[in-house]
Amino acid sequence: MESGLEQRLQCLVPRALLDPERRDLPCGDAQGLLPVELAWQGTQLRSIQPCRQSGLPLALTPLVDPHVHLDKAFSWPGFPNYSGRMQAALELNLVEGQERSAQQVLERGERALDQAWRYGLRGLRSHIDSGGPCSRPSWDALLQLQQRWQERVQLQLVALAPLAHWGSSEGLALAKRVAAAGGLLGGVLGPPFPSSGRDGAELDQLLRLAGRLGCGIDLHIDESSEAPAAGVQLLVQRLERFHPGVPITCSHASSMGLLSAAQARPLARRLQRLGVAVVALPTTNFWLLGREQSVSSGFRPLAPLRLLQQEGVAVALGADNVQDPWYPGGDFDPLDLLRLSFRATHTPPWERQGLMPFTTTPARLLGLDWDGVLRVGGPADLLLTSSGSWSELLAHSPQRRVLRQGRWLPPPDQAHPDPRLANLG
Repeated sequence: MESGLEQRLQCLVPRALLDPERRDLPCGDAQGLLPVELAWQGTQLRSIQPCRQSGLPLALTPLVDPHVHLDKAFSWPGFPNYSGRMQAALELNLVEGQERSAQQVLERGERALDQAWRYGLRGLRSHIDSGGPCSRPSWDALLQLQQRWQERVQLQLVALAPLAHWGSSEGLALAKRVAAAGGLLGGVLGPPFPSSGRDGAELDQLLRLAGRLGCGIDLHIDESSEAPAAGVQLLVQRLERFHPGVPITCSHASSMGLLSAAQARPLARRLQRLGVAVVALPTTNFWLLGREQSVSSGFRPLAPLRLLQQEGVAVALGADNVQDPWYPGGDFDPLDLLRLSFRATHTPPWERQGLMPFTTTPARLLGLDWDGVLRVGGPADLLLTSSGSWSELLAHSPQRRVLRQGRWLPPPDQAHPDPRLANLG
């Protein structure tokens, strides 16, 4: 039995995030929004009723980010990459990894998860550098944080290692540990491809290992402005010969955006038939890619989201790097990512497919119990904004309050005056 007094709130909710089986709820307006009164008691939603009130705040359900890097987050101050080039980021990442300790990862991860929770994220998938001396301290720390935060933020972990690592005895031991923790196996596939063609054999090795252990796979693939979709093509070819029967995600797939629609659609159909999901990462890719090709105009490829959605591929968006050598900005704020992505990908929020990459699709990729749709009897969880329309939300970053398990969380620290500004007249 739920305890506590019943609480009520009137707000605008996207019809796509309201129970589709509720025939008594009308369609949304031109923005896809519906004014409703929500009632909850304890941790459960008790009632959803349409209302006629105007001037209501826009609300979403707490969001899910399917691709971050908690182990290296906030490492920019010690390892700044002022050139913004990918090779420099890789070199600095390797140096930082040599020095990384479990205590550093605990501190970074605690800070990241606290911010994510207060900003309105309920689930994260984090890749972990899993080759070299940083592997064990990073895993030890993040497995500890996974347990500590499990009631607030669901954390899924991916072992990011060179493909060749999975054929070694160390790789097998790591894979068993990852499988025991419910994690995924990962790697990097993209240019420059070795002339020996060993990437294909190493990919086969990873697929067989994942199938044997029942581990999902999430690859960093085609994070490049060269060799359009070469990595995705190779993965598809190998999967059509042998599919391990586990969930597979292509993270980035940036250079697929360089293909013409006539070239991309057949490839998208093959991805759909194989059940391969795509996670696009516009923030880091827009920062890193295309610096060699152009000095005056944007040449920063991104996975063709709308085309992939049209062909039935599961598509999600992630924040990727936060204040590390790969990207100097970010703050685990899902609304900042949502606002950028609506502009960058031409996926308008008033369309159902514009919201799915932040809500229902990543919830499915992470295997979360709740799909993020409000239903009577479901979680009393909400991300309430100060915006009264999508236009207001796109115009400026809104204030927010987050409802989790029927209780309003304290606002993020950014809601308070910064000490550097607080004493001004």
